[in-house]
Amino acid sequence: MTKTKTHWNAVYGEKSDRDVSWFQPEAQPSLELILLHRNLANKGVVDVGAGASRLVDGLLAANLTDVTLLDVAEAAFAPVRERLGSLGNLPTYVMANAIDWQPKRQFGIWHDRAMFHFLTRESEQDRYLATLDRSLVPGGIAILATFAPDGPEFCSGLPVQRYSYEEIKNKLGPSYVPIKAIQISHSTPRGSVQSFQYALFRKTG
Repeated sequence: MTKTKTHWNAVYGEKSDRDVSWFQPEAQPSLELILLHRNLANKGVVDVGAGASRLVDGLLAANLTDVTLLDVAEAAFAPVRERLGSLGNLPTYVMANAIDWQPKRQFGIWHDRAMFHFLTRESEQDRYLATLDRSLVPGGIAILATFAPDGPEFCSGLPVQRYSYEEIKNKLGPSYVPIKAIQISHSTPRGSVQSFQYALFRKTG
């Protein structure tokens, strides 16, 4: 974890949150997908690999205040607290790696637009998915946004794993019922385009 922590603290220490390639002025379609399942969002939303994402801003504006931000880099949370101002103490900030995290509660929605595709080893993927399963209430929603098959092979200097919807479905297994798949093109601050795959699943038990 130390190497990963050092890498991401350096990224957020050297660049503003608006300069990283994954920056979105509004966290779409993530926010819209979560709000479609507001009843579950009221049971808590965990944003995995949250970084300095604006998703929390949108959730708070929609009066969803049970929000947990999970990231390995403490430096990522500083711009979030500054940006949220008086609302900065509403989210729960957790500095941890999802493959090692031992959550003390469950959530209605697990959202990840940032982390899973950086796990290129099957053993790490399995540990991540075990954490996801422990973290979700029965009937809970998992939203996994990864680089699509035609997406980049590297991000922030690190190799990534690209996924199709079917590959994500196979990873999650029969305990997760597929709901929806969305493919989007993300424009980075430097003008390049990255292909993302959003996959939504419901936990059956």
